[in-house]
Amino acid sequence: MNVEAKLIDIDDYIGKANDGSATPVTVAFGDGIGPEIMKASLKVLIAGGANIAIEPIEIGEQLYRSGNTAGIAPESWDSLRRTKVFYKAPITTPQGGGYKSLNVTVRKSLGLFANIRPCVSYDPFIATKHPIMDVVVVRENEEDLYAGIEHRQTDDVYQCLKLISRPGSEKIVRYAFEYARAHGRKKVTCFTKDNIMKLTDGLFHKVFDEVAAEYPDIENEHWIIDIGAAKLADTPEAFDVVVMPNLYGDVLSDVAAQIAGSVGLAPSANIGAQCAMFEAIHGSAPRRAGQDMANPSGLLLAGVMMMAHLGQRDVAERVHNAWLKTIEDGLHTYDIYKDGVSKEKLGTRDFADAVISRLGETPQRLAAAVYDQNSKPFAVPEATPRTPAKKELVGMDVFVHSTAPVEELAREMKTAESELVELAMITNRGVKIWPGGLPETFTTDHWRCRFLAREGKQFNKAMVLDILRQLTGAGVDFVKTEQLYTFDGEPGYSLGQGQ
Repeated sequence: MNVEAKLIDIDDYIGKANDGSATPVTVAFGDGIGPEIMKASLKVLIAGGANIAIEPIEIGEQLYRSGNTAGIAPESWDSLRRTKVFYKAPITTPQGGGYKSLNVTVRKSLGLFANIRPCVSYDPFIATKHPIMDVVVVRENEEDLYAGIEHRQTDDVYQCLKLISRPGSEKIVRYAFEYARAHGRKKVTCFTKDNIMKLTDGLFHKVFDEVAAEYPDIENEHWIIDIGAAKLADTPEAFDVVVMPNLYGDVLSDVAAQIAGSVGLAPSANIGAQCAMFEAIHGSAPRRAGQDMANPSGLLLAGVMMMAHLGQRDVAERVHNAWLKTIEDGLHTYDIYKDGVSKEKLGTRDFADAVISRLGETPQRLAAAVYDQNSKPFAVPEATPRTPAKKELVGMDVFVHSTAPVEELAREMKTAESELVELAMITNRGVKIWPGGLPETFTTDHWRCRFLAREGKQFNKAMVLDILRQLTGAGVDFVKTEQLYTFDGEPGYSLGQGQ
């Protein structure tokens, strides 16, 4: 045990000047339980030999409340871009008021496209129904519904845009396969809902199949997200590395962490071409703040991932094994304490000291952590350049706010028809209502009206303006338009349900 490190005042260490030999790391102490678990985690890492210089920054609730809706000051960005490594405790984002998630902002602003979340069970020392579980969730971090592009369009209807790109899909899928290869994993599984979202999730699945073909040494498979989630919850040992779009990955990584034993144990790495961020996946738990109760394990294990990322793999191995030995010895915080299994219930500070006292030891029943000291991080994948497709405008969708019966709406919309363009379809919440809809279908005040070029005619952008001009004259309240294109002859738009 490093007695000096155990006795160190972490507050003094934080202010210690860098003599140039230590790796600078930007550190945010966060909100709620954040400061407690960050100090505990840093204390263990430093005791384990971490050669880092801490650059503290202020982010989160206090900045939000002061009127900074981003939750981060400009000078903090300077630190992040300089150190390129961010160790972050949980923060609190105030509810309502237009505050944006700082986590999402940092991930997207710094290009941290890959979110790596290991979910491991520690049977029999931490309660779980799945004693053989070692799943790594690789979550896309920048796209999907997390673009946060939302609008209220009518009295009844709000929308959120789901954005999936080919480059974003390729980078995350390729990262999953590179991660599997680098860590000796045997299989990569993709989860999507492309039986419904055939264009967005369909693209993600298509890219997965294309990339998987380049890794014949690694097994691959695809599951529809609903049955895949059920299988993951029931039989997690069937999975190894799982790659998913943003929202599915966010939800299922929490599920996987919880069924492994506790969300409080799960670390997270956010990786980009230039920068990386390491954090626990749990929140700031303000009701537990200041009580010396919180479990620092998720943040500490994120710190272990950070040490490996920085090339200090000996530190990563030493701290990880000391943590495993502490768990194995039954020294647990309140959230994972169980009578008959745990031997002592510890607070945050005492748990950190228990880990420090076991530095240099390895677990006897749990599998010891082994970090190849000679291995080097694999290159962060880039998307493959592609030749642009031939893009042709073939029509437009006009979204309308109306409470009129569909036949009356159709008459209004048909005022924009001409010898070149016709009204082809009206849907409500995606279901075709006109022509030939069913009277039983429930409708709201939000309609999609599709105009297409007539047989043998060519749609053009001048027609877009003409349609909107005609609808304006007819008093139609259109709230949004989408132009319809084909790409190399393939429709770049979905059909209406029931069409």
